[in-house]
Amino acid sequence: MNWLVPRLLIAALAVALGTFVGSWAGNWSSLPMLGELLGAASGVGALVLADALRGHRLIQWLRGSQQGGAPRDSGLWGELGYRIERAIRERDKALAREQGQLQQFLSAIEASPNGVLMLDEHDQIVWCNRVAGDHFSLDPIRDLRQRITNLVRYPAFVSYLQAGQYAEPLLLANARGRATLSVIVRAYGEGMRLVLSLDVTERERAESMRRDFVANVSHEIRTPLTVLTGFIETMSSLPLTEAERKRVLTLMDQQTQRMLSLVSDLLTLATLEGSPRPAPDRWVALDALLLRVGSDGQALSAGRHRIRVQQDTQVELAGIEAELLSAVANLVTNAVRYTPDGGEIEVGWRALGDGGGELSVSDTGPGIAREHLPRLTERFYRVDGSRSRETGGTGLGLSIVKHVVQRHGGELQIQSEPGKGSKFRLLLPAVRVRSRNGEAEVGVEAAMPESGGGD
Repeated sequence: MNWLVPRLLIAALAVALGTFVGSWAGNWSSLPMLGELLGAASGVGALVLADALRGHRLIQWLRGSQQGGAPRDSGLWGELGYRIERAIRERDKALAREQGQLQQFLSAIEASPNGVLMLDEHDQIVWCNRVAGDHFSLDPIRDLRQRITNLVRYPAFVSYLQAGQYAEPLLLANARGRATLSVIVRAYGEGMRLVLSLDVTERERAESMRRDFVANVSHEIRTPLTVLTGFIETMSSLPLTEAERKRVLTLMDQQTQRMLSLVSDLLTLATLEGSPRPAPDRWVALDALLLRVGSDGQALSAGRHRIRVQQDTQVELAGIEAELLSAVANLVTNAVRYTPDGGEIEVGWRALGDGGGELSVSDTGPGIAREHLPRLTERFYRVDGSRSRETGGTGLGLSIVKHVVQRHGGELQIQSEPGKGSKFRLLLPAVRVRSRNGEAEVGVEAAMPESGGGD
């Protein structure tokens, strides 16, 4: 209010000055009263004109961008300009803060693994993050203000959106090819809706594998149990000769061993999946390991194959001996089971140029078609189920091999063609390979002398 008194004084001064000038002019023209009135009016008019000019400058500034300062006049207009400018600056700061918070919020949603779509009351896209664009094949910029049902035409999604019943999420199978999406819709505001999407392909795949695993285990165990139950009933109800009794007991022992092998492999897999990675400072002599593998392979083959195992590698591997032995033994056992009599099986070691190494098991068996290779390490997956059961396999061997080599930081690679045999390679990193004298291996390929065996 410090502008009020000066303004009143200026107004009084203007009126007094106008009256004096008007009185002087009236005396000169012999009309003193009229001169005083005209003088006072002129003083007030001059004051109004000055106010109009100052007000005009302020209005012109308000009509512009308000980037510069308000007009710095004195008195009422100066105070008014200052107050308006400060209010505008405070408003701009508040808008900037809200805009920054909005951008942070949108950035957080953008970083979310979930897809987020905001729809207005007409089902038009108000906002869309990158993940939602990927899920529904949308462009987050180009498709704004477009009707969602014109762009996403899955019948199940359109029906779900239009039904208005959002208590349960919608599963969209085969979205983006083979992906599976879980879609949730939530209403908010005045007819607005929020569409949340999540890629559950891996979760659905894991759930499917779990169901298949339970079904396969149940089937694998039920089959020998059924055989054992039948033999027990036979021995209990029928008089058998000594030869028949021995044959039944032999078959029962085979089925029992099959169940024991299955349970043992299941326990091995459970142990591998639930244990920490092997320490990198426990060293295993590769030559001793290969010697045991060769002996077991010869015993299983019983002279039906020519088995060659590399000797004198002078290499040590960092890891758990039992796991490494199990991995290589599984590969050799498979090679013996599926290679026809008279075939060849080779077990070898090769140093790699990066300091790592390769353990390989190759055979001259029937080979495997290309379409089966990606699934060979799945539990209970069999190229020929009936043949696998005849040879005594549980369907878990290659899954165990894959888990062992991955736990040791390596990789399992499979090369095979029908009629050309198969080769399984265990690639181990340099940190788990050293020569017997403690030095790192160099990339030199060693020879493969025979360890025995015959046609």
